[in-house]
Amino acid sequence: MSATLAPRVVVVSRRSELEELLIRHGTRAAADHFLRQRGRDLDEVTARHEALQAALTTVDAAVPADWRRGRVDRADLPRFLFSPEDLVVAVGQDGLVANLAKYLSGQPVIGVDPEPGRNPGVLTRFQPEAVGAVLRAATEQTAAIRRLTMVAARLDDGQELAGLNEVYAGHDSHQSARYRLVGADGREERQSSSGVVIGTGTGATGWVASIAAERGGGVALPMPQEPSLAWFVREAWPSPATGTSLTAGTLKAGERLRLVCESERLVVFADGVEPDHLTITWGQQVTIGLADRHLHLVVPGNGRGA
Repeated sequence: MSATLAPRVVVVSRRSELEELLIRHGTRAAADHFLRQRGRDLDEVTARHEALQAALTTVDAAVPADWRRGRVDRADLPRFLFSPEDLVVAVGQDGLVANLAKYLSGQPVIGVDPEPGRNPGVLTRFQPEAVGAVLRAATEQTAAIRRLTMVAARLDDGQELAGLNEVYAGHDSHQSARYRLVGADGREERQSSSGVVIGTGTGATGWVASIAAERGGGVALPMPQEPSLAWFVREAWPSPATGTSLTAGTLKAGERLRLVCESERLVVFADGVEPDHLTITWGQQVTIGLADRHLHLVVPGNGRGA
């Protein structure tokens, strides 16, 4: 921490479903009518909104009065500038932490679950009442921190995008994408598919896990801190010009998967955030492998490296 500035705590959250409904429909009555048409109840949505607000209030109260503060909504993350000394508190579901990871460079992240028991809590490991003690431990560098592996995609023009769970490369509407795939061992194949997904051990509980299950477990999925990635081609289409022999594998440190675009336009995005994507056109290529940074996730316990 800086010797001249008080620590800054940046609280990251996203709009609740109730807030999204009110933005879309204007009034609670209209939102209630919309939900009832779909067999849902406004009371449930309101209760979840209130749980989030209560968690944010508790977190705000836990920040010492003489510390600096920042607040950012998930939608504004691409435009927010984090400082190297920041302490980041993500209040929401596990996906919020994944959305946040690509915008950080080593800042400790404290994931707070506003609805314990409802969310898996893989990345949001703390309840709001614990935040004060965890913040103090983070400033004293006594907090337990896990360095979670990330995946990075790099275009041949220097653009780069990183993700905590996975990177997707393919058509922006998930239609057939045409490209030449070059594996880490140098083997290559022209393919037409629904895209390629390259995931980390953290992502092995989500999209990558579902694809692996469909394949019968032929590829061993990595652990969250393991320097390894698993990749899968979705729905590869056999034709006289395209093959299906290279559809899954793993990438270790120093290994890369390369895609050369043979379509008019393909996109690359991370962790399901499609609007924040890179674009490649005919002849361009993207190289995907382990990122050179990690998510520093604070977890229950004592001591760094837990």
